[in-house]
Amino acid sequence: MRFSGAAFGYEAARMARDETAVRRGFWRWFGRFAAQLPFAEELLTAYHCAFDRTTPNHVRAALLAALAYFVMPLDAVPDVLPAMGFTDDAAVVLGAIKLVWDHIAPEHRDAARAALDRAAAGA
Repeated sequence: MRFSGAAFGYEAARMARDETAVRRGFWRWFGRFAAQLPFAEELLTAYHCAFDRTTPNHVRAALLAALAYFVMPLDAVPDVLPAMGFTDDAAVVLGAIKLVWDHIAPEHRDAARAALDRAAAGA
């Protein structure tokens, strides 16, 4: 399935805002909640794919929107709730990954695993 950012009303300015929000907040949020995230590898894979400049813009837009939802402080289900807090984040991120599955390269998965290994070594 092919889609474009314009089809979803996702213009370049919004993509730039989401990219900035994700760059500023992703690692802070990830580091804070990494131990609680059963979908941590998928989240990191989405991150690496979204910031790969060879990834098509419509794929980057979908992933950046999902990652921006992850880092935003206001949430449908507050992230501080045990067991339930990240269900909405997981649904959004995993849905975006499913949508753009064919564009996620082995390099993105390898970078995600390496980041998890670094996080585990530093813990």
